[in-house]
Amino acid sequence: MNDQDIIDLYFARNEQAIAETDKSYGKVCMQVSMNILDSRPDAEECVSDTYLKAWNSIPPTKPASLCAFVCRITRNLSLNRLRDLRREKRNREITLSLDELEACIPAAMEDAGELSALLNGFLEGLDETNRVIFMGRYWYSYSIDDLAKRMGLTEKAVYMRLHKTRERLRAYLSERGYRI
Repeated sequence: MNDQDIIDLYFARNEQAIAETDKSYGKVCMQVSMNILDSRPDAEECVSDTYLKAWNSIPPTKPASLCAFVCRITRNLSLNRLRDLRREKRNREITLSLDELEACIPAAMEDAGELSALLNGFLEGLDETNRVIFMGRYWYSYSIDDLAKRMGLTEKAVYMRLHKTRERLRAYLSERGYRI
């Protein structure tokens, strides 16, 4: 079936249009999505969403090239999905890093200025590598893997440095009269 016949099925609101679109362009849409997402389940979902979006767009849109039309939809949906996945990963990293740091910061400390001054004093006492790792994890929310790559260290080395730095922070705050 050619593009015009498939488009005519869409205009007739015949559900066979989706099956014909899949038969003609399903593989190319899947390849576009896989190239962006590198995840078969996510790519399959985007291709499926492509057919729904095409169904809702045709009519009134009458694409000159059905292949280009559905590939563009697939590409846009895949890019949106990739952004969402990255956002979810970043949110998980933020949650993990805050959980790690929460064990060092006194719960009763309500004054952000006081906490800031204490942390600045603590950070000044760290060597540059540990300070960069600490700030990367707890300010910029980098993953352990990202920090290891940035610092040229193993993940285990970064993890151990963070652990020891948190222990030092706990001791630093305890010396100043704060209970964790």
